[in-house]
Amino acid sequence: MAQQKTLPTDADVEAFLAAATPARRREDGRRLAALMREVTGVDPVMWGPSIVGFGSYRHVFPRDRRTRGVWPRVGFSPRRSALSIYGLKDRPEGAELLPELGAYTEGAGRVYVADLDAVDHDVLRRLVRIAWEREDDPEP
Repeated sequence: MAQQKTLPTDADVEAFLAAATPARRREDGRRLAALMREVTGVDPVMWGPSIVGFGSYRHVFPRDRRTRGVWPRVGFSPRRSALSIYGLKDRPEGAELLPELGAYTEGAGRVYVADLDAVDHDVLRRLVRIAWEREDDPEP
């Protein structure tokens, strides 16, 4: 069975966000962290070197159903070209609501937002709430 590589760390979230480039991504990262903290009621934790995560749940990884571990209920990474947001489309309710978000693209297990001002923040809060309230994955 493969071992999970991305796990929670003791790294400083604010220091990570302060180092994000370009400056716009740094500010978007801080704003998104504040929004997720508001919705979830918990402080963020660094997952690996580049994901800001909130909470966790037991997870069976889709690419290798034999790999089990923990993953953030919701999280993001302020990448140079876009915010990569995790957890928003994992549940059917989130996938149905996603088209109302605004300007975004999708990747495997994540949503990419190039401009945080180009999305509906009320819809984003609802998507974060849906992701936050998820249950652990069932055993296969």
